[in-house]
Amino acid sequence: MRRAAIVLLVLLVLLAGASAAWRSVRPSHDRRWSAEQARLATADIRGARVAITDVRNFTWPADGPPAEKWETRTYDLDALETAWYVVAPFDTDWRGPAHAFVSFGFADSQYVAISIEARREAGEEYSMLRGVLKGYELIYVIGDERDLIGGRVSRQQDDVFVYPVRATPEAVRALFLDMLGEANAIAAQPRFYGTLRSNCTTLLLTHVNRLLERPIGWGPRILLPGYSDALALRHGLVDTELSIEEARARYRINDAAVRWSGSADFPTRIRFR
Repeated sequence: MRRAAIVLLVLLVLLAGASAAWRSVRPSHDRRWSAEQARLATADIRGARVAITDVRNFTWPADGPPAEKWETRTYDLDALETAWYVVAPFDTDWRGPAHAFVSFGFADSQYVAISIEARREAGEEYSMLRGVLKGYELIYVIGDERDLIGGRVSRQQDDVFVYPVRATPEAVRALFLDMLGEANAIAAQPRFYGTLRSNCTTLLLTHVNRLLERPIGWGPRILLPGYSDALALRHGLVDTELSIEEARARYRINDAAVRWSGSADFPTRIRFR
């Protein structure tokens, strides 16, 4: 009995130590980041005018490092019209693991994408386990579609699907401003990415649910983003009457993205072909 009590005491001490060590790990913006995540975008919102600093506009050759370019761009909220849900599965054999993000379209033909990501240090690869263990900070990458969408086609050879979102301009505006608010908050105070609770789709779902009368619950199609398009379609968030199989065939943009990779009207070309 005495030995069992000692063992229990040791286990409690070890558990308390592990818990203290876990709590002591703090997120930071002060690391040597990968080139494509080196800067945190911020938004200056004044009435209907939004100026976003550090919009990423990299060019991704098939081989070699990207041509880096960061820009400040100005957007008119009164011209904001559409939102688009982008899904890029990592594998053709199993659709589940994927990256998902959203892009916004304006009446003046501007488009800007916002991608919630695990911020990696230079030379670091993504790992789901590392994401569980506070291995990455959180970043909202804001960028040109030729970079965030086209780069996934040319560099990573992912299948990329760009779905029109069924939403009013008012709802699109609210979503855009909500995401910009989070980008500003993260720039001011670093946070950890989390594979299960704070990843690309769970955080995007949090933004979307703030606008829905009936919030969408968590489930396998949220934790496996490659199937999230089917979930969005079932909830009426994809603006189509097609089945999911037909929608995936219709909104896969790889061929158009390759053909029009250097075009100034890339966003229009990949959608309305």
